[in-house]
Amino acid sequence: MIIAFVGYPLSGKSTAGEVAKEFGIPVVTMGDVVREEALKRGLEPNSENLGKIANELRKKEGMDAIAKRCIPKIRALGSFVLVDGIRGIAEVETFKKAFEDFVLIAIECPLEIRFERAKQRKRSDDVLKIEDLLERDKREESWGLKEAIEVADFTIENTGNIEDFKEKIRALLRKLLSVEVEIETLVHPTEEEEKVINAIKNLFPDAKIKIENGKLIAIARDLNTFRELLRRQKILDTARAELIRNRRGNEVTVYLNKQTATVSRVNFCEEDAVLSPLRITFRLLGISFQKFLDYLAPETKDGKPVKEIEEL
Repeated sequence: MIIAFVGYPLSGKSTAGEVAKEFGIPVVTMGDVVREEALKRGLEPNSENLGKIANELRKKEGMDAIAKRCIPKIRALGSFVLVDGIRGIAEVETFKKAFEDFVLIAIECPLEIRFERAKQRKRSDDVLKIEDLLERDKREESWGLKEAIEVADFTIENTGNIEDFKEKIRALLRKLLSVEVEIETLVHPTEEEEKVINAIKNLFPDAKIKIENGKLIAIARDLNTFRELLRRQKILDTARAELIRNRRGNEVTVYLNKQTATVSRVNFCEEDAVLSPLRITFRLLGISFQKFLDYLAPETKDGKPVKEIEEL
């Protein structure tokens, strides 16, 4: 998963990035690409120089120039990275093409509050007058900033004190971290695509599904239906054993019978099952395997959970 922040200058993107680091999430700051270019040219990294360089890069290499330069940096950091500082819709579109699971978070903050923060922060590339901030806003709007904010998946207001804002970011990151589910299977010529899609939706209703050249790949995050099916079928002990047996670091991969999934039933099977099973990979993002295990398939006594965890 790639999470990105978008917002007007001084809206709180850097602070949000600092909160992400608390969770151990690596951060790529898009503005650093421009600052690096300024240093290469021997220029002071102030607001005027950085603005000129950013404009120049976009004119020469396209409106997504900085996003393209960030992609190798993001990939080098792993499968879960936070991107700070999207400035336009072209960058959003480029990231969405490069990364299947891309989440955009907009940060909103009024002009006056942003200017007060600039005066307090005193960074070399910050503005000195409110008119300068307005000019910087217009510059970034010309790059498609408004359009990028409009397509955000989540919006957070940053109008209170810094601790309130940080707690909002923490709450959203906790929601996003949790568990990512990746589902893969082959769709054979003898199978109906719609039935295979329904089989997956029966287990993970929020799954985002793509089918290309007979291969289906889906991403989901909602475990509630799958969790409830394990309880309804009274197979918690079997599920727990399978999850433990198939754990590899922060990932757990199990195989489920595709045919029984079409009638909303969970049936664990082997990788070489007939007609290609559903390959389900649970990727743990910021939570422990033990908590995930106890949430999904807790220990039982006389067929009933000894202790239920209601939330991850």
